[in-house]
Amino acid sequence: VEANKKKLIANITECAKQGAQLVVLQELHNTPYFCQVENVDNFDLAEPIPGASTVLYSGVAKQLNIVLVTSLFEKRATGLYHNTAVVFDTDGTIAGTYRKMHIPDDPAYYEKFYFTPGDLGFEPIKTSVGTLGVLVCWDQWYPEAARIMAMKGADMLIYPTAIGWESTDTQDEKNRQRDAWIISQRGHAVANGLPVISVNRVG
Repeated sequence: VEANKKKLIANITECAKQGAQLVVLQELHNTPYFCQVENVDNFDLAEPIPGASTVLYSGVAKQLNIVLVTSLFEKRATGLYHNTAVVFDTDGTIAGTYRKMHIPDDPAYYEKFYFTPGDLGFEPIKTSVGTLGVLVCWDQWYPEAARIMAMKGADMLIYPTAIGWESTDTQDEKNRQRDAWIISQRGHAVANGLPVISVNRVG
């Protein structure tokens, strides 16, 4: 985790040096995507919000004078966990949070084992670079979520993401899934007249 955070900070800093005012990190970026397995030990990765990670990323946002969208494994209480996006404004304050609403349960995406569906609704987050409609990963297959954010005044839609394909699938199937994902994001942009930022995991 600590090595990953150092790498993230180095890359965020590089983005800011190149002029970025808004930086968006991938879903659950502090670790590799751990929902590939159901393992109770992974609950040790969860943390409160505010907590250690929010202190860290708050300082990064303030130091670099950027708006930073992060994605954390939130421990709200014992037995109550969320997949939560936290947005920091340029002064380091938490501009807002969003708890992932649509929770998948598929092979290598065992998120229902870890996360309770969000309870904050679809509320855009006001920042110094605009009003952000922040959603998370599987939310991106649902037009209602994007539409509600747009109708409530979002200037752009943002999806921290960790979606991929099954490594044993054929190349044709991988291409089909990738194309479906891209089309869905374009559909949100076209239907709502808004830019869409989808930041996926790598590898």
